[in-house]
Amino acid sequence: MSADTAQQHRVPPPPARPPLARVGRPRQMLDFYATVARTAVQEQFQYRAANYMYMIGMVVEPVIYLVVWSVVAEASGGSVGGYTPGGFAAYYIVWMLVRNMNIVFTPYGWEFRIREGQLSGMLVRPIHPLHYDLAYFAGWKVIAVLLWVPIAVVLALLFPPELSVNLAQAATFFVAIWGAYVIRTLLLFVLGLVTLWTTRVAALFELYFAAELLLSGRLVPLDLMPDAVLRWVDLLPFRSTFGFPIEALVSDLSGPQLVRGLLAQLFWIGFGWLLAMVVWKRAIRRYSAVGN
Repeated sequence: MSADTAQQHRVPPPPARPPLARVGRPRQMLDFYATVARTAVQEQFQYRAANYMYMIGMVVEPVIYLVVWSVVAEASGGSVGGYTPGGFAAYYIVWMLVRNMNIVFTPYGWEFRIREGQLSGMLVRPIHPLHYDLAYFAGWKVIAVLLWVPIAVVLALLFPPELSVNLAQAATFFVAIWGAYVIRTLLLFVLGLVTLWTTRVAALFELYFAAELLLSGRLVPLDLMPDAVLRWVDLLPFRSTFGFPIEALVSDLSGPQLVRGLLAQLFWIGFGWLLAMVVWKRAIRRYSAVGN
């Protein structure tokens, strides 16, 4: 299992039957999301020490990237591709928040759901399992953001960032981090459904995460990637999940560029939702109940 999915592998407990008599109406859906998200907040607060240790462990990755690129920038006359050491500091401090917002239910967890019979229970509830995943991990973000703040302050003191944000950038960033969360949830939901066809899925999952690491802006700002790679980036959803939310806040993007980024996210949300529904209908036909 990749390090990126270590915490995601902790499968959230199946919810009690939702307090909804007729799930489907907008108000009832909002009640469902609010209830599940509130439950997630309460549960993760009970594990705040474990969550904080995990968060501190996550500092290692961005700090390594930050130190390496800062040294490269200084050796190159003070900047690389327009990024100064302070620019890299801003990028990777925001990177931590975006990465935490992108923690969703891992594809590896589907093996557990099937083996333990959780999926059987989900199928008899009056709501699609995808809604539960979206609601639960959305609640988790409250704890993630609260834990990120003091770490971001410490990193900002150690590595002073260069960051100038206007209202349009801040508003776009707020929308973009949630758009990224929805896109990644949909894509990994579809990827996890492969488990219903075969149990030999680890290699496929690792291939996906490797592509995401290289083409999303997580390993290195996409502005520093070769043009040949950027042509692929524009055709794939990874930039919408990592690169664009970060760039919206730390880069000097124009109004049209911000709008295009949000429209790209909207496209991938629509595409991901359609793909998830189509694959779900086909995958569930292959499901054989497992459980006690």
